[in-house]
Amino acid sequence: MRGLVTVFGGTGFVGRQVVRSLARQGFRVRVAARNVGRGYRLRMLGDVGQIEVVQANVRNAASVGRALDGAEACVNLVGVLYEGGRQGFQSLHAMGSKTIAEAAEARGVVRFVQVSALGADIDSPSKYARTKAMGEAAVRELIPSAVILRPSVVFGPEDSFFNRFAGMATFSPALPLPGGGATRFQPAYVADVAAAVAKALTDPDCAGRTYELGGPGVFTFRELMDFVLRETGKSRLLVPLPWGVASLIGQAAALTAVVGIPPVLTKDQVALLKSDNVVSDGAPGFADLGITPRSIEAIAPSYLYRYRKGGQYAATPEGAF
Repeated sequence: MRGLVTVFGGTGFVGRQVVRSLARQGFRVRVAARNVGRGYRLRMLGDVGQIEVVQANVRNAASVGRALDGAEACVNLVGVLYEGGRQGFQSLHAMGSKTIAEAAEARGVVRFVQVSALGADIDSPSKYARTKAMGEAAVRELIPSAVILRPSVVFGPEDSFFNRFAGMATFSPALPLPGGGATRFQPAYVADVAAAVAKALTDPDCAGRTYELGGPGVFTFRELMDFVLRETGKSRLLVPLPWGVASLIGQAAALTAVVGIPPVLTKDQVALLKSDNVVSDGAPGFADLGITPRSIEAIAPSYLYRYRKGGQYAATPEGAF
């Protein structure tokens, strides 16, 4: 069996796929999680004893260090889409990444993969994007050989994008289009992102590089909402929202996070939506990692069917992609 890899954030949507991918390649995997109860099923993704789950909080340096003891490589997937309580962008994306990198550097761990986000930019109006960039900088300063992966919107059976809007369409007569829905996205399939993480760990040619991960198709936000409605068999209004109105709605919706309900939209996400979320021209990506990314048309219908009337027994929607 190959060496030990510590995966921070391994109980999340992307993290579970990364753990599965690493286990299939024969690595021993230690999943470092704030809430170990969320990772009880992860052990079943590998052979007996291959995967372990330990408690660690990126706000606690001692626990991070213990999680890295004996590890030969590290993957950092810790991140949140919205702030709530002590789970803030600054404490997780920026300071958390620095804490992990410091612990890794102190233990001589030079194989390091930092999963960031497309659009990470220290000058972004979005705090999410700014802190992602700060995390990248902290990791690179401490571990120059680290590989940084920047995926666009990540989709898959448990995603918080297509599922969120498909769920909204089941009870709402309309779906919002912030800024008119012209923002462009390049969705990446979660299993392809996980394969990129595994490749980045095993290929020495990846060391020190940054990869932007986008799928084969580029879509506007409006086109993605049209796709959701077609695949779920729903007929709903698409309502353009001026940026100012969208920001006010996001500010109000974010209050639901206080009581533990994921907000549909936040003011920070509105700021992020003002910029396209697509791979930069000439940037290294999936192709450079030897991965052929899969499209939303090939994958998303396999889980969006449950939002149709009749579920799996419903007829294929008229005009579906």
